[in-house]
Amino acid sequence: MNKKFIGADALMRRAMLKGCGFGDEDIRHKPHIGIVNTYNEGAPGHTHLKKYVEVIKQGVWAAGGVPFEFGAPSTCGDMIVGEEELKFELAGRDAVAMGIEYVSTVHQFDGLILLASCDNIIPGVCLGAVRMNLPAIIFTGGPMLPIEHKGVDLLPCDVAPMTIGKDPDSPEVMEVENAACMCPGACASMGTANSMQIMMEVLGITPPHTATIPAVYADKLRAARRAGKRIVEMVSENLRLSDILTREAFLNAVTTDIAMGGSTNVILHLIMLAREMGVELTIDDFERIGKEVPCICGVKPSGNYSIVDFHNAGGVPAMMKELAPLLNLDAKCVTGETMKEVIEKARNLNPDIIRSLDNPINKDGGLTILRGNLAPGSAIIRSSSVPENMKKFSGPARIFHRDQDGVAAVMEGKIKPGDVMVIRYEGPKGAPGMKEIMLTTDALVARGLDSSVGLVTDGRFSGFNHGPIVGHVTPEAYEGGPLALVEEGDIISVDIREATLTLHISDAEMAERRSRWVKPEPKIKKGMMHIYAQLCRSAEEGAGITI
Repeated sequence: MNKKFIGADALMRRAMLKGCGFGDEDIRHKPHIGIVNTYNEGAPGHTHLKKYVEVIKQGVWAAGGVPFEFGAPSTCGDMIVGEEELKFELAGRDAVAMGIEYVSTVHQFDGLILLASCDNIIPGVCLGAVRMNLPAIIFTGGPMLPIEHKGVDLLPCDVAPMTIGKDPDSPEVMEVENAACMCPGACASMGTANSMQIMMEVLGITPPHTATIPAVYADKLRAARRAGKRIVEMVSENLRLSDILTREAFLNAVTTDIAMGGSTNVILHLIMLAREMGVELTIDDFERIGKEVPCICGVKPSGNYSIVDFHNAGGVPAMMKELAPLLNLDAKCVTGETMKEVIEKARNLNPDIIRSLDNPINKDGGLTILRGNLAPGSAIIRSSSVPENMKKFSGPARIFHRDQDGVAAVMEGKIKPGDVMVIRYEGPKGAPGMKEIMLTTDALVARGLDSSVGLVTDGRFSGFNHGPIVGHVTPEAYEGGPLALVEEGDIISVDIREATLTLHISDAEMAERRSRWVKPEPKIKKGMMHIYAQLCRSAEEGAGITI
């Protein structure tokens, strides 16, 4: 019996649902399951979600529940690459979460299934679910399939470096453009989308073996039907997210993220989710674990394989089995199993894609937290994708205040080997929204400078990006962090092994420059991004809206 819909006080609620075609048996006696559909016709990661929703509904009905589908906004970040509006993407995480919290609270659902595939939408739906703390399952849309192009797999992350500076209407560029996204799904590299899909499974809130099933496989439909049935069982068991998302689960996620060379954006999302769940997780946990865990996953950009290759090699459970000595295997997942029970059934079918701890791709690990007088809070570098010759580098600063200005300098030949580009005022409050610095990083790759030019920013990077690029510098420039005080020609040093980021000026010079610094005017003074800038936390605290 559904007590929320029994009695005189619930008369209007029952009348509303009857107006939608539901009967007394459905309204009064069955669990109500909210199904969050982030379908979007213009985003390959979300354009296929309708069919999964229909199959999930079948599973819910079959298990004795009542499904209620509702929408949440979604985007594909690549739609806005090259435009200033890319700054909206991270703030979209909070917009998605608020919509889910709003609808789920008003409609008093007993459980939730939330569908998403892309960068900020997955953590957005998860954040909404965490705020509700109901029985919940995140069902990911899976990766797209790569296509063979000139003898190798072509992934969306390859497009910009292959085409920058070329005639966009040339047959060569058109061939790449037509082939890059051959079907629905998330871009098949270890970008933010797939990094977050994997994180949902590692955290235990996506069913085992399902996060990386390619979007067009029939197995994805079978998994969707099972998820629909399982959420009804979870309601009966009262298995809530607070039972699953423990500190141990989050530490498993940190370890796995570092071991797989995941996107640096994962750090923002895990810290934010833990904060909302009331679990202690800080940048210090990433720093400590980053010193202990090597990179064992050969998916681009840390290796040469696609996520589809990773899935076929055994996927998340196989990777966690290799990491078992470093994980807490008592952590639960939505099936009710422990992670120990999950990985007992796993097999690593390709040890070149999923390496052992004794045979890593990179001993330094996938991510490194840097600190120093240029980043007294912290900064992040994806160390598994840095060429060996750039593990330690120094050079003169070249100063820019926008990604667009940085890419122009690269394309005009103004950036030389040995330079360290600084792109500032692109942090959570300064951009606002912590813009992804994609144009400049792609241009460095296209011009062959990704093994000789460094880049330091208070913005963030796409999961596609690689090379000697340092992001998430805190405090950010807009808040008066040291990055705001760097001048053209100053020497900046990055040392991954020592985990340092250093501006080579004296404390006295730093203090003198600070006395002259004037805080810039806000770039946006109304609307969603203005609200975000007033309420968001720093990058090292997850860059989310919390009071």
